[in-house]
Amino acid sequence: MTPEVGTLPRELDYIVLLFALFVLPRLLQRFRLPPAITSVAMGALAGMGFGLFVGDPTVTLLATLGIVSLFLFAGLDVDFRELRYESRVLVQHIVIGVAALVAAAFAVRATFDLPWRPAILVALALLTPSTGFILDSLPSLGVSSGERFWIKSKAVGTELVALAVLFVTLQSTTAVRLSTSVLVLGGMILLLPVAFRIFARLIVPFAPKSEFAFLLMVAVVCAFVTLRLGVYYLVGAFVVGVVAQRFREHLPAMASDRMLHATELFATFFVPFYFFNAGLHLRLEDFDLAALAVGIGFLVVAIPVRILLVSGHRQLVLKEPFDKAMRIGVSMLPTLVFTLVIAGILRDVFALPRYIFGGLIIYTLANTLIPGFSLRLPAAELSVWHGGSETLPEPADKQESESVPAGLP
Repeated sequence: MTPEVGTLPRELDYIVLLFALFVLPRLLQRFRLPPAITSVAMGALAGMGFGLFVGDPTVTLLATLGIVSLFLFAGLDVDFRELRYESRVLVQHIVIGVAALVAAAFAVRATFDLPWRPAILVALALLTPSTGFILDSLPSLGVSSGERFWIKSKAVGTELVALAVLFVTLQSTTAVRLSTSVLVLGGMILLLPVAFRIFARLIVPFAPKSEFAFLLMVAVVCAFVTLRLGVYYLVGAFVVGVVAQRFREHLPAMASDRMLHATELFATFFVPFYFFNAGLHLRLEDFDLAALAVGIGFLVVAIPVRILLVSGHRQLVLKEPFDKAMRIGVSMLPTLVFTLVIAGILRDVFALPRYIFGGLIIYTLANTLIPGFSLRLPAAELSVWHGGSETLPEPADKQESESVPAGLP
């Protein structure tokens, strides 16, 4: 059957895009550029330079699947048993983080004369590590098992609090809206286990190996529910992942290592479209001299503070050596996904001034580059969202000296 006139070139556009997103970022890894950064840059070039794919529904759909699968993966990777180990240190870390968030919100409000709600969101964008992104990058950072435990635990704990703050901040326009949203979210959390049980009893026996498709479908539905509430896709997808993890005793396949790996691979394929789509929404006027100054200011102030809060706390409480504490602090710097999401919300919902929006983008792109350069990894080993999750061999002296906290399997 002969294709309609005009369809073939569009198909070729998508083929070129697929090739570019999955080949070019790998080529640039040798220069220590994370593929996510390359994808954002490619989106900005396509949108600002050539007007390609702007508002394209196919790219938007693929980007939605990317952000949903990314936060589903992050939720599935939340293991509350792990979080209970060394919970005293983790709680202290969260308290310090909340105090830093409050201080940052005051500083942002005073500096930019913003209302409280956008000021809190800017503070979240500056301070919240992107858990899914960081978890996927851990194999390429060459950290030990003990460092991996702490980075994961601290990132997950921080993101749980950040999502709660994001939800309350966006829904706090009126008491009625906040109450309604809490009820809807609470009802969703209560209904998810019921849906999982029904699926396990009535569908799995007759449709084996359908767990992944069902989990992804539920995550997409819940993501759109939270989007309708005004808190974006990530909250719904993350909640589904967390509930599925808690449900693994009743349906082990729902949150097994195999499911986690399948979700990670799915996210690996679609997340580049999310970063590309984020780049498509950038405009040249977002990056004037004022935005550059704001971005540099964010970097100069926020990066040292974030590193010192993590490393200083660990040195004080755990008596860790300076270099080990710094490695954990530096590894938690990337905020890419969380900042991109919040910056978009601030621009679209709160009409954030362009120079602050541009400053946030400059800040997050820069802080995402820091771990790969500062930890001095071989360029060939620098890999984020490229489809591989191989764990680098750990030095023999670290395998014993930096063990996982006692009792952790």
